[in-house]
Amino acid sequence: MVYLPTQDDIEQRAYQLWQQAGMPEGRDQEFYLEAERQLKEELVRHELKTPDTL
Repeated sequence: MVYLPTQDDIEQRAYQLWQQAGMPEGRDQEFYLEAERQLKEELVRHELKTPDTL
């Protein structure tokens, strides 16, 4: 089963990234896309570490 990050997951991560960056204005899409990329990358890393592949 392939898990993809939900809209809520992405928005929460984007908000965290935005806060960490000092809450700059006008960069919503940048943080959203970065959050989506990070979450997908984390899933790939997790998938590679499953007991089935060890």
